[in-house]
Order: sequence, then C-alpha cells, then structure tokens
Amino acid sequence: MLSTLSRKMLMCLTGLFLSFFLLIHFLGNLQLFLPEEKAHLQFNAYSHFLSGNIAIKVVSYVLYASIILHAIDSLIITLKNKKTGAKYQYENRGRASKWYSRNMGILGTLILIFLVIHFQNFWYVYKFGSLPLDEDGNKDLYILVVTVFKEWWYVLIYVLSMVALCYHMIHGIYSATRTLGLFHPKFVKWFKIIGTAYSVIISLGFALMPVYIFFTAH
Repeated sequence: MLSTLSRKMLMCLTGLFLSFFLLIHFLGNLQLFLPEEKAHLQFNAYSHFLSGNIAIKVVSYVLYASIILHAIDSLIITLKNKKTGAKYQYENRGRASKWYSRNMGILGTLILIFLVIHFQNFWYVYKFGSLPLDEDGNKDLYILVVTVFKEWWYVLIYVLSMVALCYHMIHGIYSATRTLGLFHPKFVKWFKIIGTAYSVIISLGFALMPVYIFFTAH
C-alpha cells in the first residue's frame, strides 16, 4: 500500500507529465490554424506519423496510464482527507485560498468527463472507425475535426472544459513545486507567474482552435 505522501508524489509527477504532454499536443495542433488546404493535408500527415511511430506509441501508453493513475490517486487522497477530517481543517482556511484550489476535485472530474468525450470523438474514431482517406492516402482526421467543431454545443463544451483545465493547472503546477520540494520563498513569485502563464497560454490556445474552425468552416 502506498502512503499518502507517496500518492501525492505520484499524483504530482503524473500531473506534471500530463501538463508537459499538453504542450506537445498543443504545438502539433497549431497546424489547424494554417490555411485550409495546407492544414488539411499537413494535419493528416502529422496524425499518420504519430499513429505509426513506435516511440510515440510508448509515450501514448504512458499518457493513458498517467491519466488513470492521476485520477485514481486524487480520488483516494480526497477520500482519505475526508475520513481523517482534513477537509474540516482545509475549509477553515477557505477564505484565504482560491476557489479553484478548494474545488480541484470538481475541476478534475469535469476534465475527466471531457477527456472521455474527446477520446470517443477523435481517438476512437481514428483508431477503429472508417475514416475516408485524403489525396495523400492518409486517414482524413482533419475532416472529422472540422465536422465535430461545426457543432456549437461541442465548441461550448470544449471551451468551458479548457477554462476548467486552466484553473486546474494553475493550482496543480504551483502545488507540484511544493510537493517536489522545489518551493522556495525567493522563487515563489516566479513559480506562480510561470505556472499561471503556462496554464493560460495552453488552455487559451486549445480553446481558440474549435472557435476558429467553427467560424471559418461555415
């Protein structure tokens, strides 16, 4: 059985890995902002490369494991805190803490629900669906992305999920630096600024993708 400290460390490391993966995913998806014809073929070629690369497949398995471990650990830690009465102590200093730091479980649950929807709409269809091929012979993931992002309700869900992700990451990255012992009074301000900037840029960038396609694809 893992101790509470070990679980916090594991949750911290998986969270940081997921945050870093978001940067890689974000940079790849920036191709969606290219002119339509160029974005179409280039995005499909990029997706084909990822699906056929052994190293990427290994990283993908680490990604899936990290998502599951992060979610399970956070649930176990939350339940243990409630059982030991840590929640009461936490709520006593609630006024001094940010609302999102007191509701990380809710934000995390919303993100997890979004991930299930997101994986079903894109990853599952790409892996097991019958997508048409583009002129280069690659699965036409771009057409699927455009089709999904034409739906206003999905765009709204996506944007709201990115808001939840932003606040979750702001607190998560800041908290991770303390758990790993990287927290130092001299650098606390910079940790907070860098973590907040990173969270906002990544979340805002992802949120703009469906909005951009929604307005340009109609």
